Amino acid sequence: MRQPVLSLLPAEARSVGPSVGLLEGPDGGVVFVFGLATFSYAAADEAGRRLAAVQLVTSKIATSVDVAAAFGVSGVTLWKWGRDYTAGGVAGLLRARTGPKGPVKLSDALRARIVELDAGALTLKEIAAQTAVSTATVRVALGRVALGRVAAAAEPASEPASAGESIDDERVTNVENVADDDGHDNELVADLVVLAPPVPRTAERVAARFGDLTEAPVVITEGANLPLAGLLLVLPALEFTGLFEVAAEVLPPMSKGFYGLRVTLLMTLFMALLREPRAEGATRLRPADLGRLLGLDRAPEVKTLRRKLSELAAHGKGAQLQAALGRHHATARPEAVGFLYLDGHVRVYSGTRQLPKTHIARMRLAGPATEETWVGDSDGDPVMVITAAPSQSLAAELHRLLPDLRALIGPGRRCTVVFDRGGYSPQVFTEIIGAGFDLLTYFKGSWARAAVSTFTTVDYLAPDGTSHTYSLAERPITLAVPGRHPTATSDATVSSTLTLRLIIRRSPDGHQTPILTNRTDLTAAETAYRMSNRWRQENYFKYAREHFCLDALDSYADHEDDLTRLVPNPAKVRAIGQVAAVRADLITAQADMTTALDDAVAQAGKRGNGGQATVDPAAPWPCAPHSTTWPQPRTGPATPTRTAPGTGTTRQPAARDRTQAPDPRDPDERLQQRKRPGPARTPALQPR
Repeated sequence: MRQPVLSLLPAEARSVGPSVGLLEGPDGGVVFVFGLATFSYAAADEAGRRLAAVQLVTSKIATSVDVAAAFGVSGVTLWKWGRDYTAGGVAGLLRARTGPKGPVKLSDALRARIVELDAGALTLKEIAAQTAVSTATVRVALGRVALGRVAAAAEPASEPASAGESIDDERVTNVENVADDDGHDNELVADLVVLAPPVPRTAERVAARFGDLTEAPVVITEGANLPLAGLLLVLPALEFTGLFEVAAEVLPPMSKGFYGLRVTLLMTLFMALLREPRAEGATRLRPADLGRLLGLDRAPEVKTLRRKLSELAAHGKGAQLQAALGRHHATARPEAVGFLYLDGHVRVYSGTRQLPKTHIARMRLAGPATEETWVGDSDGDPVMVITAAPSQSLAAELHRLLPDLRALIGPGRRCTVVFDRGGYSPQVFTEIIGAGFDLLTYFKGSWARAAVSTFTTVDYLAPDGTSHTYSLAERPITLAVPGRHPTATSDATVSSTLTLRLIIRRSPDGHQTPILTNRTDLTAAETAYRMSNRWRQENYFKYAREHFCLDALDSYADHEDDLTRLVPNPAKVRAIGQVAAVRADLITAQADMTTALDDAVAQAGKRGNGGQATVDPAAPWPCAPHSTTWPQPRTGPATPTRTAPGTGTTRQPAARDRTQAPDPRDPDERLQQRKRPGPARTPALQPR
């Protein structure tokens, strides 16, 4: 007969893994390890109970999961017990007292000390630190919180203190939740609904339906938790922009209704901050949540918002609104408009309407698009934006925007206009300087690189506190300013020259960037820094395209182009290119002939040649008189021919001579890739 195996654990014990048991009762608990009582603790000994659990895990007798399940705690709590035991030993396992640590007796001496410190212009935190009390006790001593309110907050079940009762009865406790540390009383939020429904606005909606309401008044819904309440943090910055004041002055009053100008502007702003910048984005937002922030029962939805925006657009005051906002910006932040950055932004169009093609730099191709000219301040913040005419260059936009920029910053104020190579034009440079502005841009065209020995390393501390190091060289440069024929809007000008500073920035890889400016008061380092700041505007374009749908169209409305607008004549551009090509041929031929004659004279002067030499037969003939046949208007492009003198035969240009035939793809590119035909051989000339 087999004898049964005796159990190692009592029958009432809870198993903690394969070899440990826990037996707990009214008198305490015992931990058995392999049948031996290893740990014991009394019922009130919480530290002993925690020590037993920690020791089981530390000695690896049982796993933390089994110990936590047996002791009725979570794994995080058991981990905290182990952390406290490691940091403070058994004393660290003692449970700290929660809540107020005890009453604070506000004696007359302590009150006088607090009043004395308050007279020294100390903050509440500083007074509390020096007197070893809480800020709430400091407010009670200074009389900023009523004693009855403090007692009610600390002991809701007790009776309020009477007026004649002394406050030395240990009833003043730490009630930090009664008042904030910033000195303002904090309203008790115990009675506020967590998510209160908006206040009904039935009466206002009925009045708006009958045309008796201009705009619904603001009624704030109080609640302990309001969704999207973080949007209200933008209100101080919005007040700084002056949007509401300027819009009320420029825009006519809106039609009577429940939603007015304030709600329309705030709604579009809140939606943009929620990354829903288009009106259709309102379908993805809860109207009640935005309505609480707008002070209404619900926010306007897509159809209403589109109708309000169409009403504002129908006034045609967009340009005046931008100009007024720009003037307010210049008045509020005069230090930011000392440098105005101008750049064009191409908005790609993918619809079915017929739009002229524009070069899209970021996509490196030409396609249907509209172009806008943006004006930003020195911090990269937009000041105003103007839609440019189709196929209009940045140089032409600069000429058109000079009066608007002067009206923006005010008369007689100095301002530097910064732009990229798209606005390069010596004629526009003279107009900018003549209008009282300074210019800062890149040089465009052929130029002589500076020697490496002319560069010096310069450190510059920017206004924002950042430090920059540049390798710079400087020299003056004189630009030829061609004359201009009179037009309907401008007088004729004569050709002249313009001398500017040429500051060359050398990058670590040896690349040299030429910068032009007429300002002589700026150092070369500051000039390079201000020019590089132009990329802040480019960064804004990229950010706005990704987050604010800068290239998106909110409607499909369009308007006809101005048929009286002057545009470049393609035939004239083509003819100018051909004339420039022939002129380059003539200059090259004259240089070749001069070189050939000089070589012949030198050869004739040598001993044994008898004073005679043969001129290179390939050099002279291009300089001889020749006739050119240009394409006739509206008859299609014709290939120009050259007649060799004395032969009566025509000589066709080379097959790859792209200057002789128009290229509809890229007119400017054919001037760069053309190849001049080789000269024909002629009889040798007698030396002089």
